[in-house]
Amino acid sequence: MHQTDFNYQRKDLPAGFSKFGLIFLIVGIVLAVVSFFVDQSRAAFNYLVVYMMILSIALGSLFLIALEYVAGADWSTPFRRIPEFFAGLLPVLFILVLPLLFFNHDLFHWAHEEAVKEDKILQGKAPYLNISFFIIRTFLFIGIWVLFYFILKRNSKKQDSTKDQTLTTKNIRFSAAFIPIFAITITFTAVDWLMSLEPHWFSTIFGVYYFSGTVIAAIAAVTLVVVILKEKGYFNPWITNDHLYSFGALLFAFVNFWAYIAFSQFMLIWYADLPEETFWFLTRWEGSWIIFSLLLIIIHFIVPYAMLLSQPAKMDPKRLKFISVWLLFAHLFDLFWLIMPNMQPLKKGYVFSWIDLVFPILGIGIVLTVFNFISKKENLIPIGDPKLKKGINFHL
Repeated sequence: MHQTDFNYQRKDLPAGFSKFGLIFLIVGIVLAVVSFFVDQSRAAFNYLVVYMMILSIALGSLFLIALEYVAGADWSTPFRRIPEFFAGLLPVLFILVLPLLFFNHDLFHWAHEEAVKEDKILQGKAPYLNISFFIIRTFLFIGIWVLFYFILKRNSKKQDSTKDQTLTTKNIRFSAAFIPIFAITITFTAVDWLMSLEPHWFSTIFGVYYFSGTVIAAIAAVTLVVVILKEKGYFNPWITNDHLYSFGALLFAFVNFWAYIAFSQFMLIWYADLPEETFWFLTRWEGSWIIFSLLLIIIHFIVPYAMLLSQPAKMDPKRLKFISVWLLFAHLFDLFWLIMPNMQPLKKGYVFSWIDLVFPILGIGIVLTVFNFISKKENLIPIGDPKLKKGINFHL
């Protein structure tokens, strides 16, 4: 299918993407630097929240790309460039992770040698939880993700000019190889960066829990951009509200999946009633953290479930745009709930600080700036993909 078949003309993204991205980035960097001087420990924990949020959007987007190829989906083909742009955040993780590695002693109890010497549990976990192996795993995983990103992106971009259908076959094979690697690496990442914040606690379902939130964040980010670009005429006249239904259905499905995994993790620990497991939830049920725990259920499940329940809601552009922003906030709130109670001064209850508001600003700036930078070099639609015509002609 050639570019002229549907009169596609490449246009730059709205100027607001670049303008607001730079403003948020500059303001975020300045405030973030100040916050590290004011309260280094709290800044490190907040930076970890935003780092994991960016990782969710980037890695989740790469998963969506691979899933499209493996599943042979047609409906998502016209929009595949959007997750490709978000996945472009993956190489940036090499830089973003450096402050966390530098301030690892502020984050991880197991990073203190004196603590390990006095704790038999930490001694038993030391072959895995040690700084050297932790750094190796971190860069190895990012390197693997970046490798698959460049391979899939290169073939997709090359297809725009060559129209070579064998490139789709190659990407299907690479995607099939990526899916199990993705499952393993995202699980270890969740264990390393989130679960090991409290090294005495463990949950065999935690990797799946983070995976569910990751996919929600990625779908929400892609949906938000698709709806905004559709409203501004970038996908007209080929894309209709019928195309948006699948985005709404995916969001609804993963909202339910997240709730199922979250409840399963809680129920199994509650039912076993083992002190080495229950203390993690009890911490989040003390002081003001109980409010966060109750709000998480409302924000991450009840509200999006109700708003996406009906079929018309799943294809309403205004509702999808609102719920996408809502779910991005919900995942950020979830990460905050997972991470911040592990900070020693906050274990008995949350106390507000302006530092908690700084790093989301930085995160928005990073995402918008990288997204805009990559999109300037690419077509917004994969015009050489053999499935594009079916995707454009999709109807419920």
